Amino acid sequence: MNDTSTSFDVIIVGGGPAGLCAAMYCGRGMLRAVLLERGLTGGELLNTEKIEDYPGFISILGPDLAEKMTEHAVHFGADIRTEDVLSIVRGQDGLFAVTCSSGTVFRAPAVILTAGGTPNRLGVPGELEFAGKGVSYCAVCDGAFFKGDTIAVIGGGDAAVEEADYPTRYASKVYIVHRRDAFRASRLVQERALANPKIEVVWNTKVLAMVGTERGLTHLDLENTVSGARSQLAVTGGFIFVGFTPNTGLVQQHFEHDPAGYILTNDRMETSIPGLFAAGDLRVQLTRQVTTAVGDATTAAIAVEKFLTARKSKG
Repeated sequence: MNDTSTSFDVIIVGGGPAGLCAAMYCGRGMLRAVLLERGLTGGELLNTEKIEDYPGFISILGPDLAEKMTEHAVHFGADIRTEDVLSIVRGQDGLFAVTCSSGTVFRAPAVILTAGGTPNRLGVPGELEFAGKGVSYCAVCDGAFFKGDTIAVIGGGDAAVEEADYPTRYASKVYIVHRRDAFRASRLVQERALANPKIEVVWNTKVLAMVGTERGLTHLDLENTVSGARSQLAVTGGFIFVGFTPNTGLVQQHFEHDPAGYILTNDRMETSIPGLFAAGDLRVQLTRQVTTAVGDATTAAIAVEKFLTARKSKG
């Protein structure tokens, strides 16, 4: 006999915007759902100072938006539990076993994975200290805060070079700091960036430290990777693009994904594993914003309802 405290219609793994939105929709849909999150709900919102691109809020602090989203989900009956998920496995009976570090195993015929991802850090002094005070991992999210400023983008892949173009509509100058003498970005992306008069590339250079005052970032300490010469670059913004790791390692079975590990889904957010849905930053998509995360989650929650209805009719 199933334990009703650990058996559900759907298990939502991850408590960021996508997870909270999915929980809210599942609650409205009268599904027995549980949301598992190892820490405070809100995800990357908790690490974001201001948000100015979420409809309905001209400007709102990230933690405040996280709190409002959590309250909204709970209002519609969201069952949020603090659990550190270790693995997600689909059994031959079609039920998923979601095992947590506490030893608890949750079971359901459907899982919505909204565990997001983690921007790779430079790992230099000042990076964490000035996060939200000049240091950012999303140019689209934060570029508008640097009107008329001089900023730097750190990295040399597609994300770095492509994102460097976006803040030029606000900043007066954008430096791309790259540790090598050539970009890894695609040729088209490189040509667009190099043709922009506001962009200047600092080749063969790595960031040693991110420095500032209580008011925010003021400059980067740099070192030339060829000569060893050190210098400072005066900037008020440092956008770091040295990779992003989707949190997909929880799924213990093979699923279709792109070369970077992002999950491939169909238009219903279904993965290649029946009953496993993915929403938010860990799936393949054009951009990763709060708005796209909640859009994904809306689709996933409604698709889960239809999946469960079809499953019941079969058996």
